[in-house]
Amino acid sequence: MISAIEEVTGVIAPPDEQATLQAVLRLNNLTKPPGSLGQLEALAVRLAGISVTPQPSYTKRMVVVMAADHGVCSEGISAFPQEVTLQMAHNFLSGGAAVNVLARQAGAEVKFVDIGINGDLTHPDLIDRKVRLGTDNMAQGPAMNRDDALRAILVGVKVAQDAVSSGTEIFVTGEMGIGNTTASAAILCVLGNVSPETAVGRGTGITDERLLHKIAVVERALNVNQPEAADALDVLSKVGGLEIAGLTGLILGAAASRTPIILDGFISGAAALVAKALAPESTAYMIASHVSGEQGHKLMLERLGLEPLLNLGLRLGEGTGGVLSLHLIEAVCRIMSEMATFDSAGVSGAEQK
Repeated sequence: MISAIEEVTGVIAPPDEQATLQAVLRLNNLTKPPGSLGQLEALAVRLAGISVTPQPSYTKRMVVVMAADHGVCSEGISAFPQEVTLQMAHNFLSGGAAVNVLARQAGAEVKFVDIGINGDLTHPDLIDRKVRLGTDNMAQGPAMNRDDALRAILVGVKVAQDAVSSGTEIFVTGEMGIGNTTASAAILCVLGNVSPETAVGRGTGITDERLLHKIAVVERALNVNQPEAADALDVLSKVGGLEIAGLTGLILGAAASRTPIILDGFISGAAALVAKALAPESTAYMIASHVSGEQGHKLMLERLGLEPLLNLGLRLGEGTGGVLSLHLIEAVCRIMSEMATFDSAGVSGAEQK
């Protein structure tokens, strides 16, 4: 199975330099002072290189929500019980979750993938790719075996490939899984080389007392499993989650297909760290939608070398921040295609001295 992942990572190419240069030239010829649209201009240049055109357009947008359960919930690290994952799955599939609402506003389709929910789920719109019934308790041993982690990554790759084949032009990462901030914090500790005190946040809104307990659980998981930072699959299998693995594959599959992928929050950041470790060039295709209220997310983005588009204090997950950033991406695309140039508007450019 590792060879199947290498087949994907091996075809990830750098962004197109010619399209990048054309985007810079166009931006500098639009009726505005150079650089005056700030971060939007940097985004326009990145999108041009990714999509191999200085004037990209993304009409078919997809939010992929990967859902799975975590055995570490038995340690009492969340404000919500594990069964909420399955209950919320029905909410996603009926269109009632926050990301469903925001996606409708942004003209994006939501695809819900059961990659590891600890329970039975049936729905005509469900993408059933269950690898196993949740992970084991990482505080007592590996969350899953290496083969399961590989299988989950390949699920994400296949979801990306199928979506691109059906016309998807841009992805947003989403997730659902009670306990997944604990797994994500553990991944950050190893791949980001930070302490549990720095990486662990409040997740769904836990008390000070439970936060200290959550930090101790992550410390125990790291001590019990001794994940190897130089081996991303070892980290993912020992202290990760199935939905994190699925998102890792989605990121790699999108990058291999030259398709931009918008990262949501903390859990998406953990998947991105794994994807970067497996294929450093994949970061060129990642767009950081926002920096979340989870304290370790800022550190994740720094290690990915990404600047967030929004800072709204979001900590819901689901893909909500990613979907909100679609409006900025739409604005950038319209600027590049609709804004007049100095020549077309008959406006004098800046004086050269």
